[in-house]
Amino acid sequence: MADRTGGRVEEETSVDVGRGMHLCYRIDGDSADPPLLLIAGLGQQLNVWPMAVVDGLVERGFRVIRLDNRDVGKSGRVSTPAPKPIELLRGRYRPEQYTLVDMAQDTVGLLDALAIRRAHLVGMSMGGMISQTIAARHPERVISLTSIMSTTGARRIGRPALSTWLRMGGRPPKDRAAAAKRSVAMMRHIGSRGFPYDADAVHAIALESWDRAGGLGADGVARQLAAIFKSGDRSTELARITAPTLVIHGDHDPMVNPTGGRATADAIPGARLRTYPGMGHDLPAGVCWQLVEDVATHATRAAAAHHEPATTNGRVYASVGRDRLETT
Repeated sequence: MADRTGGRVEEETSVDVGRGMHLCYRIDGDSADPPLLLIAGLGQQLNVWPMAVVDGLVERGFRVIRLDNRDVGKSGRVSTPAPKPIELLRGRYRPEQYTLVDMAQDTVGLLDALAIRRAHLVGMSMGGMISQTIAARHPERVISLTSIMSTTGARRIGRPALSTWLRMGGRPPKDRAAAAKRSVAMMRHIGSRGFPYDADAVHAIALESWDRAGGLGADGVARQLAAIFKSGDRSTELARITAPTLVIHGDHDPMVNPTGGRATADAIPGARLRTYPGMGHDLPAGVCWQLVEDVATHATRAAAAHHEPATTNGRVYASVGRDRLETT
């Protein structure tokens, strides 16, 4: 199966990433193009990335790799019992509860399995935290970092609105129809303002996610949330990041307050902050073109600075143009 650029497109497959874990992934684009990983957020699967973003990055000359993080989708799950809400509130975790470091190591294991020495990392929300951790602990594997709608883990920074916390509670859905209904309501709450809300698309992705995971998910999401909390404030670690970093955040985000984006940019040396007016904790169709432009421009600049191959539509460029990113 070939994409528009004539490159090879792989179907979803799984690979052993070490320590008894396997990750499901999908690759779009030409195998000769620079690899770019898209790492999704809390409880999300590889199918949540808008195809406008995937196709746009492929057309800009990147081999786009999407993955299911551990404990969701078709990737491996751990046997540790899911923490109860009261345990999360009290900060009490089982010794075997994993952290963002373990999730980052999974992703590095995927790079190893795919024989990828260095890659561009693009993560949203928890995926941004995973990407940040890789960049801090494995700098030799990262060409560029783009952290979207994410934060540092500092206690009073980037926190969800109270209304969002309340919506995150409650019993998990028992069937695919209830799961889809809940997803539509949640995304309407945390989504962008000033952009059309496509409830049908959200509903379809939720049904697909339920089917991909075989109806499993609530325990994995709880363990992922515990991984975020157990990892604590990572600001000091973020200061060690040397990869060129772009931070993208909406100015209307009820899930990760915009203070999280500012704190991330402040913590990482040389990072640039790009603020999208009206964007919440989602990627509406109206911002996808800008996201592709910003990510591709940033990645191409970083590749040129590190003398890495930089391609656009299959053509190699020796240099890049003027920086068009706005900072705030």
